[in-house]
Amino acid sequence: MKRYLLPLLLAVSTGAAFGAAEVGSVAPGFSLPGTNGKSYNLSEFRGKYVVLEWYNPDCPFVRKHYHSGNMQNLQKEFTEKGVVWLSIDSSAPGKEGNYPAAKLNEIASTDGAARTALLLDPEGKVGRLYGATATPDMVIIDPQGKIRYKGAIDNKPSTDVADIKTATNYVQSNLENLMAGKDVSPATTRPYGCSVKYGSN
Repeated sequence: MKRYLLPLLLAVSTGAAFGAAEVGSVAPGFSLPGTNGKSYNLSEFRGKYVVLEWYNPDCPFVRKHYHSGNMQNLQKEFTEKGVVWLSIDSSAPGKEGNYPAAKLNEIASTDGAARTALLLDPEGKVGRLYGATATPDMVIIDPQGKIRYKGAIDNKPSTDVADIKTATNYVQSNLENLMAGKDVSPATTRPYGCSVKYGSN
């Protein structure tokens, strides 16, 4: 399968442009609408582990993890353990990955997504607040509201589904460690994927 390198380079190179929330700091608060018509405020999930996943259904790196079932399996595994999983679409209007809520719900139904909610961030405010540069870009927040992990989903920056089997999944291993009272390792990695399709504002 063809590997996409240009989106990866774009995602990495834009990282310095954002004042990213850092591991060990309190996760910045936000409120966003979900595709289900409900509003979600990060503060309502205090006391639980929260995963933030930056999402663009048109990105080949995102498709790798959804078409293989990898992302849905992670979502299902951890939401069943009480973890809140919030996917965030920060694509601006007119940009790749920006769709009406109904279309995103249709895609989620087709994919069999098992997330808690898919949130809409078309102005990119929350994406920029967290310094999200790639899709997928992953963040783990602990029950005390602190960021414990930020970066890539795994250590195989490719669009090849076959790489999933041999990859070290940082989200899975770090959630397992945290829930067992252990330290995360690594706490930060460089995210890979398509650049988040922010608007000009």
